[in-house]
Amino acid sequence: MLTRTSTQSLTEQLAGRFAERIRTRLLAPGARLPSVRECARQHGVSPHTVVAAYDQLLAQGLVEARRQRGFFVRDAIAAQAGPALAPVGPQVQPPVAQPVAADASALIRGMFHRPSDKPQPGMGVFPAEWLEAPHVTAAVRRVTSSRALQDFSLQYGEPAGDGGLRRSLATKLAAINVPAGPEQIVTTVGATQALDIVSRTLLRPGDPVMVEEPGWALEFARLEALGMRILPVPRKADGPDLDVMERYCQAGDGHKPKLFISVSVLHNPTGYSLTPGSAHRVLQLANRYDFHIVEDDTYSHLAPEHATRLCAMDGLQRTIYVSGFAKVLAPNWRIGFLAASPDLVSRLLETRLLATLTTPSLFERALAWVIDQGQLRRHAERLRLRLEGARGRTVKLALAAGCTLASEPAGLFGWVDTGVDTDVLTQRMLDEGYLLAPGSLFHARRPPSTLMRINFATAQDATFWKVFSRVRVQL
Repeated sequence: MLTRTSTQSLTEQLAGRFAERIRTRLLAPGARLPSVRECARQHGVSPHTVVAAYDQLLAQGLVEARRQRGFFVRDAIAAQAGPALAPVGPQVQPPVAQPVAADASALIRGMFHRPSDKPQPGMGVFPAEWLEAPHVTAAVRRVTSSRALQDFSLQYGEPAGDGGLRRSLATKLAAINVPAGPEQIVTTVGATQALDIVSRTLLRPGDPVMVEEPGWALEFARLEALGMRILPVPRKADGPDLDVMERYCQAGDGHKPKLFISVSVLHNPTGYSLTPGSAHRVLQLANRYDFHIVEDDTYSHLAPEHATRLCAMDGLQRTIYVSGFAKVLAPNWRIGFLAASPDLVSRLLETRLLATLTTPSLFERALAWVIDQGQLRRHAERLRLRLEGARGRTVKLALAAGCTLASEPAGLFGWVDTGVDTDVLTQRMLDEGYLLAPGSLFHARRPPSTLMRINFATAQDATFWKVFSRVRVQL
């Protein structure tokens, strides 16, 4: 909120707030700023203060005034912001008269540049304090105190990743019935790179790819940036819409999908998990129509026992398993991995080598120790227990605020129907210091939506829901 005790004037504070959002693309090129009267009402200042702030933005070249229409973010901002702020993929521009909600890259940047120190319901990660654990620093101390530190620091690591970690991962996969020896595993810089390696290995620009919808916004943006043709597959409670998948597969030569990307367990954003019957039919389609399946098991650490996984049923014949540890252990270690059939893993490794040569052995050895000592398992159990309590509290607050649940609460995320346009709601809540994840982000073509994804760990704050209720009734 703006404050009259700040060393900056109200005009400077307001202009600075808009400038920051424009430069980080929380306000995208072409977005319309609130009217002078509306902005004054939102921030509790005079219209004169708003006009002065907009004049400063005009002078900085961040916005432009359009006669009889208002102030808009300049289209040239993307070029001025520099490569680090370029969007992940092509931006779908809504009509200029409507506020533009955070895009995929803006939501990711929100992980690094929070709009305020308040809990952020739109975040995709656990709060840092939830991840604090002595075993993380103990593991690093253990590997750095070894006499071998200098030896492996002064040379490249193993091409496929640290051998000790791959053995630990093979054991971990066996526990969920995914058959993969260490030689079938390649470590990566996070699960996101693993997904990228698979795409670059199996696909070429223009290839059709089936992706669950709603789905993770970054995946849509990443595939678009690679030039792929996205085929949205509606995600239902028991799994993907099999009828839609079959219609895609029956297309003529050159139009049939080559890949299906799925989050089988604790799907983001709905929390759905695949049923055995649906999994069996998905694998039948893959065999009949000759396409690969990437199973993104990022949330495996939070999954219930005996969860159904395509890779376990298929034995890594047409499936590729992808997972990582940033969500539950140490985000900055950036350790992910993939597992595939012996004939495919060599191709995937070649792509990985061309991108990053090897991965950091130091953190991989530390992770292997955390896994082998049982520390990861115990840490994940504590997270699941704490998340269960947070989920119950958040659901009560959401229902009391007039929302409904679009899916059964499970895992880290909730899929909530607000009853209002969440693109507009997102912009209003940004003014209050809260970052939301609007429903349109989770669809390939960004249609308007009344849904939003909430993080159960960061949305259990009663103050947020009071502000949410106040803003919602004003829309």
